[in-house]
Amino acid sequence: MATVTTHAESAAPSSPQWDGFFERVRTAVFEHPVVTANSYCDWFERGDASRAQVRDLCQQFSVFSNLFIVAQLLKTINAPTLEQARESKEILANELGVVFRSGRTSPVQERPVEADQVERMGDPELVSTEGTVDGGTFKFTAAHFEWLLQFASPLGLSFDELGKRKHGTPSTLHFCDELARLYGSDDGDIGEGASFAVEHWAAAGFWKQLIKGLDAFRDRECPELRLAFFTWHDRVEDQHAAHTMDELREAFKRPGFDEEKFLAGAREMLDGVKVFWDGLDERRRQLDRSGAA
Repeated sequence: MATVTTHAESAAPSSPQWDGFFERVRTAVFEHPVVTANSYCDWFERGDASRAQVRDLCQQFSVFSNLFIVAQLLKTINAPTLEQARESKEILANELGVVFRSGRTSPVQERPVEADQVERMGDPELVSTEGTVDGGTFKFTAAHFEWLLQFASPLGLSFDELGKRKHGTPSTLHFCDELARLYGSDDGDIGEGASFAVEHWAAAGFWKQLIKGLDAFRDRECPELRLAFFTWHDRVEDQHAAHTMDELREAFKRPGFDEEKFLAGAREMLDGVKVFWDGLDERRRQLDRSGAA
């Protein structure tokens, strides 16, 4: 999987203290196995997933997506500054269905001419990736979970089969609980470490791998599949990639910054992410062995 390491290195300030810290960040985050060698995503992007395997991905992602709201709320509550609280609220409100708006202009982008592109990329009135939720419009159908419901429908999955804790596997629930514990931590250094790790993981390329595999499945047997949940996250994470180093520098410069706690939060968060993907990988192998279609 690709990483943003090159950009990070070029943007980093130069000092012995920073260089030492950044080297530790490289080891803990940039070189973590879930970033550099995600077996499930490497397999999935080949496009060989069966309907049962895509359904499994959808169901477990729906649990993660819904329970992420809990972690994001905790992150908002425990934010150490007003600015960080507002940044967390931006993510939370958008997750729940407030569409980004850009200044005094509408978030509406030019609608794709081809209906197929709308199906794949989502309605541009609902999936804007730029601007702010401040003054934005709430729409039920703009909630990220509802995008997953649209994705799930052609797979034969309904609302009552998605998003709830009871549908999560032990590995998925471990990941969600680690998000709440670390990403939503009331310890600022742990929370910032976990947040940085999550941002780097999200920007490192797994969305593109999933989209490639889903495009193949869509073309092969499910043309009505709507990929907006995945394509939106891929586009927005491309934009976030350049900001992760700014956040790292700000954390490092903060008075009282605890390097050990930051790195522990980052490592433990990525360990939790790896448990999630390893669980999906084991389940897809089980489905292969069982011959489920």
